[in-house]
Amino acid sequence: MGMADEAVARRLKALACTAPLHDLDARKSHLEWVDAGGYQMAEIALQAIDQVTLAMDFDHGADQDQVVRRLVPFIAAQGPLRTAEEHDRVGHWVVDSLLNVGSVDRGFKVDYGTFDADGHYVRRRFDFKLLVELAAPDGQVFLRATDEAINVLVGALDTDVESAQVAAEVKLENLIRRGRLGDARLAAEQARYRTVQYAEALRAKLDATRRDVRSVDWLAAVPELIEEALAHIESRYRAETAILSNIADARDDATEPDRRRQAADLVVIVNDCIRRHTQLQARLQEAGALFRAEQDRQQFAGRPQRASVDVFGQLLRPCLDLGVVTAVAPTSAFFGAVVGVRVPSVLSLGGLVETLLVPSAERDPFGAAVPEPELMDAEPDRFSEEHWERARELLRLPDVARRLSGLLAEARTVDPELPGLVLLRVMHAVGSTISSARGQDDGGVCLAIDDGTVLRDEEFGGSDLLVTLAGLRTAAVEETDPAPAATEDVA
Repeated sequence: MGMADEAVARRLKALACTAPLHDLDARKSHLEWVDAGGYQMAEIALQAIDQVTLAMDFDHGADQDQVVRRLVPFIAAQGPLRTAEEHDRVGHWVVDSLLNVGSVDRGFKVDYGTFDADGHYVRRRFDFKLLVELAAPDGQVFLRATDEAINVLVGALDTDVESAQVAAEVKLENLIRRGRLGDARLAAEQARYRTVQYAEALRAKLDATRRDVRSVDWLAAVPELIEEALAHIESRYRAETAILSNIADARDDATEPDRRRQAADLVVIVNDCIRRHTQLQARLQEAGALFRAEQDRQQFAGRPQRASVDVFGQLLRPCLDLGVVTAVAPTSAFFGAVVGVRVPSVLSLGGLVETLLVPSAERDPFGAAVPEPELMDAEPDRFSEEHWERARELLRLPDVARRLSGLLAEARTVDPELPGLVLLRVMHAVGSTISSARGQDDGGVCLAIDDGTVLRDEEFGGSDLLVTLAGLRTAAVEETDPAPAATEDVA
């Protein structure tokens, strides 16, 4: 069951990585600032991931504003009659959604289930990110695509980088020889994504080394990675050189303009792959020197030497020998400087630095197990279905508005518990919006207005609100009757 269960888990995680893209199309109808029905948000998100991936290198990533500018022509093609400002705002919304702006850790979480060694079903949680924000050495913030985001582009998850790259190169060369330049372009783009992913794995190792050399296995794992990567670059360089010659032959022999253009695009893509391999080779050659330099820096740097304050000997004991009036000044100055004028966002600077320097823990390939929540029994509803139906009957006010005091008095004659429910319904009507009711295809909306009248009631206080029921009309009715009477429609 182990291999089959692992395969199922990989497929479930592959589906999880596409869930945020589908969620964009599910949430676009809730945007109040745009009618997003004509935009295919998942397609725009794939274009955004593509632009970020192609702009990544070892030291920098993609500028968010530049990514949005490159997305605008694609967005404008989906909504040609919309304004340029709307296209730009849609692009920023898609990029922010891929970053998951607004969440605590800016990550996505999906639950799925697997079987453990004993055959029991265990619920696990898969945490992943698609785009992340990082800071460059010069302080500029840029975007990088994660392995999960690249896997969304090429349609796989946790695929071995080397075997995937070899397969992509072989497929690319065969397609070019057979003259299928359109399919060859897709294969070449997939090969480039795999190259970026391979380089990203090395960059992660080097970044971890800069934080803590002990968190990276430089005795066996990293040297093996460097050796395999150099062999990978050598074989890929030979393959891509041969592919370039085949593309040149296909371009020279082609008589159709579209075929020549496709061949020229392939030349650009393969040249970009060669450039990335050259950059990767340079980083591989510098990896050993970086490890030795970081080892020396972290081993021999020593602890920072600072003069510390002896609170017991320099403050407490001397203040105990003073009078209360005299001791107020030094103690107030000390605690004022220590505590500050506001509550600090972190407990201590040392704790913050230690938290930032802790190496990232290795993630469980299946994800962390989800604990079973202990749920309490739900309390019974205070109001019955009969109460709700009677409250709806009282609030059906098709003709004139009524005071809240009159509704409460009438409700008491029906049931002593009913005034509380009527009051809740009326208070909810204070914040009612026409757009929400129209979006739910409601026939009317209950409105409550405060005109300053004080509520005179034996049980409740506040304002004696004016309560009415406003009817809503559909768009079809508005087209047939463009000038309705004001008393018939509030929307």
